[in-house]
Amino acid sequence: MSSGHAHGSDAGTPSCCAPGVSHAAAGGGLLQIGRRMTPTAARSTRGQVRIPGGTFAMGDAFGEGYPGDGEGPVHDVHLPSYFIDATTITNAAFATFVKATGYVTEAEHLGVSAVFHMLLQASRSDVVGAAMGTPWWLVVRGANWRAPYGPHSSIAQIQNHPVVQVTWNDAQAYAAWAGKRLPTEAEWEYAARGGLEHRRFPWGDDLHPRGTWACNIWQGQFPDSNTVDDGFVGTAPAKHYRPNGHGLWNTVGNVWEWTADWFGADTYERRASTEVIDPRGPDEPDPSFRRVMRGGSYLCHDSYCYRYRVAARSGNTPDSAATNIGFRCANDDPR
Repeated sequence: MSSGHAHGSDAGTPSCCAPGVSHAAAGGGLLQIGRRMTPTAARSTRGQVRIPGGTFAMGDAFGEGYPGDGEGPVHDVHLPSYFIDATTITNAAFATFVKATGYVTEAEHLGVSAVFHMLLQASRSDVVGAAMGTPWWLVVRGANWRAPYGPHSSIAQIQNHPVVQVTWNDAQAYAAWAGKRLPTEAEWEYAARGGLEHRRFPWGDDLHPRGTWACNIWQGQFPDSNTVDDGFVGTAPAKHYRPNGHGLWNTVGNVWEWTADWFGADTYERRASTEVIDPRGPDEPDPSFRRVMRGGSYLCHDSYCYRYRVAARSGNTPDSAATNIGFRCANDDPR
């Protein structure tokens, strides 16, 4: 299955498989969270790989993106060399950060977060509602990074899986503590492609190379029947399947990844006619007030959310969290 995908009727809907539950939605405006400030550490490239500088064609070369996502036109982008994490940040790594700093995530402050209905581990009384327009997303009391599927869940047995239920703001705090930063959208795509030009996936155009699954996405009928052909209902370990040509793991599928940039549906159109060097996204947010997320997640399916391609993009408000949103970090290369 490499072409001819039937896109769902939600084309362009940013929250298709990652709605999040934001402070704005729950409390009538963005909150100034009273939490312990995290220190900014000296620069560290631990766990990162160096991506050589170069020029690449950014965007959807197949015309398969949702119109509202702004995946085109394809345009050349030049990047200097930089570093990026080989994997998404794991539960174990995030726990080390929390233990060292006493940091409290936004989902913990809010007391609720978004949980996909088939993964729910909570009492009936803990479910306080459902996301508007997407009833398979439940608003669950006690869901947070320590208990990603509700208060009856735990990360004890999934320490090497990506941390989820983290907002963009939480990711920023972790990055500062680790001596790193979030990657720009352009840095993310260049690294995710693994050195391949004009390809759907980090390994090529075929979703099933050599007849095997190469990423963690949905199989079956979304949102109620998952055949689990790829081996996972929820997250997979951060190091699973095969790394791409740059040595990065799971750049598509598994969990959405926050990037540094504000989302703009017209971002590519605005810069397509000029030489683009190390772009940083819009200076200000559009009315949706979203940050770019990349890579898709284990809930993506081509009938509904065909966003597990390296060119695909979406966004969410920076104070939103859900069971399928995580992140990886980047760093400048001073050489």
